[in-house]
Amino acid sequence: MSSCPVDAGFDPLSADYLRDPYPILRAVRERTPVCYAPSIDMWVVTRHADVRSVFVDPETFSASITQTPLFAMTEEAREILGHGLRQTPVLVNCDPPAHTRVRARVSQALSPRRVAALEPSIRRRAASLIDAFPEGRVDVVRALSFPLPALTIFDLIGFPESDAERIKAWCETKLVVNWGRPPAEMQVASAYAMVAFWEYCERFVDRRRLHRADDLTSELLAQADGDPDGLNPNEVASVVFAFSFAGHETTTNLITNCLHQVLRQPGLWGRIRADRSLVPGTVEETLRHDSSVIAWRRIATRDARIGDVDVPRGARILVVMGAANRDPAVFEDPDRFDPERANARQHLSFGRSIHFCMGASLARLEAAIVLELLTERSADLRLAPGDEPAFSANVSFRGPSELWLERCSGPQFSGR
Repeated sequence: MSSCPVDAGFDPLSADYLRDPYPILRAVRERTPVCYAPSIDMWVVTRHADVRSVFVDPETFSASITQTPLFAMTEEAREILGHGLRQTPVLVNCDPPAHTRVRARVSQALSPRRVAALEPSIRRRAASLIDAFPEGRVDVVRALSFPLPALTIFDLIGFPESDAERIKAWCETKLVVNWGRPPAEMQVASAYAMVAFWEYCERFVDRRRLHRADDLTSELLAQADGDPDGLNPNEVASVVFAFSFAGHETTTNLITNCLHQVLRQPGLWGRIRADRSLVPGTVEETLRHDSSVIAWRRIATRDARIGDVDVPRGARILVVMGAANRDPAVFEDPDRFDPERANARQHLSFGRSIHFCMGASLARLEAAIVLELLTERSADLRLAPGDEPAFSANVSFRGPSELWLERCSGPQFSGR
């Protein structure tokens, strides 16, 4: 096998990369589109065709490591997680045939009817959050793009709204442990938090076994009543554990990235206010141009070839959708944000094949509703000058932790 090019300088946890990964990714894609990065001990894949080829070949490129901590944890943290986390791989970190069985049942419960039924409550909640914006400056993450997806997914699962803040805190520790480079002392605290979150999910599923409701959890449990191959309680708790993170963290970032990008483009806010038909394209272009999931992980089950590079069995692979989505072989003038881009949906931000994101339609719906309502209620909105967004130090999820906006002149939030 030919040796893989090494890029000793590529570090997706460096300050420069976290600040703005796209110039770095462009250089890597042009120089060594498939390369080994010692900083993370992974093979990095950056071209659109190559990333897609990994996604559509789950037999060769297993999803089993997607939830595994990026770096080896301390012995103490491993013991805490080993004794306390009893979840089963169910979706993003599960391969066929187990994945096929679980996904079929979750797809049945997460039906188009159930997603469509959420739209009125999403609109009501989004309008209420926007109308509650304070005068002057507002951190749109705390005021809107965190609570809206969090409360939506918790409604879907059945979690009480009063638990939203502590669930969010638990999810943040999961992000650092699984996709970052946490120091030893943080690993132990995060491990305890993840176990507490898992136990919360177990207790919640136990309550739903006794008292059903109109929610996703109850429906998954009800499926097993007449189907011996239905999901058992541990599998349902594992789905809940996974959904409660993925279902809001990524959508929070999508909404925030969308507003960030729109407000950076001269005149685009006014164009959308004048023509709401631009909203779907704007959301799709955000997914392409500034994905909330910038990279994902796979592991080679056998010796394989990606592009013109051979990778060995056991190679851990970082597929970088953020680079693929700006590949000039697919997207003309890829660094330009264009809400009318005809082929924006060729982005890979939701993955491909059997692991295509199950929440894609819900994420698109929430982002579109936010953009529609904000442009209806705000004649003139801008990024607060002097505030540079900060991003969490992890390899997969990208979105500002804060995004400060301000009204330019006069009252704009009209409270309807």
